[in-house]
Amino acid sequence: MRPFVLIPSRLAATRLPNKPLADIAGVPMIVHVWRRAREADIGPVLVAAGDQAIVDVIRQAGGDAVLTDPKHPTGSDRIWEAVLRADPDGRHDVIVNVQGDLPTLDPKSVRAALAPLAIEPGCDIGTLTAEIVRDEERTAPHVVKIAVGFDRVGPGGEPIGRALYFSRATIPAREGPHYHHIGLYAYRRAALARFVALPPGILERRESLEQLRALENGMRIDVARVDTVPLGIDTPDDLARARAILSG
Repeated sequence: MRPFVLIPSRLAATRLPNKPLADIAGVPMIVHVWRRAREADIGPVLVAAGDQAIVDVIRQAGGDAVLTDPKHPTGSDRIWEAVLRADPDGRHDVIVNVQGDLPTLDPKSVRAALAPLAIEPGCDIGTLTAEIVRDEERTAPHVVKIAVGFDRVGPGGEPIGRALYFSRATIPAREGPHYHHIGLYAYRRAALARFVALPPGILERRESLEQLRALENGMRIDVARVDTVPLGIDTPDDLARARAILSG
């Protein structure tokens, strides 16, 4: 595999405007994410920015960024534009989408997202999960759950299974572990091209979960299990926690 790591980022956000530029330990948040992606050491890293200010801070930090159409509806659309511009000849056959609001991301998790593609030729998209350990997260609608049974092991020892469904509801039913979806994806390049060309799905709109578009259209998503869920920054409280973690 020849991965290309893309980080979509834009300033517009309803709950925490301008969060990519939020200061965390003296560094903009998007620069922290770019550093974590580089530390994964799986391929070149490019920030797909919706705003010039994001391009500027990444370039000042020594990174690569490209300005994309600010009107893109999703991060997947944003990174696809960036891929076509930065790699028009298709040298990279796997596109890794790292969310731009994960400053505490473990670089090992970025590498783990490749594991499903490495062992299963029929897998279109690899993603991540971790077991839910806090009871309140089992029912919290902001925590996306996966129905998955782990039946294989990846090259790094990661348990791997096929994703059957994603939901904001508590799935599966009855006693047993539940799994928190981590929104980091490794797409085969052809799968990403197909995905962004598809219209939003019925279940995707109902659950507000973009990955359901892939399942509704017969695409295969396999999941690698990791140990921890990175802190996603959506609120001022999240930002305060990230500052405490990265300033320690």
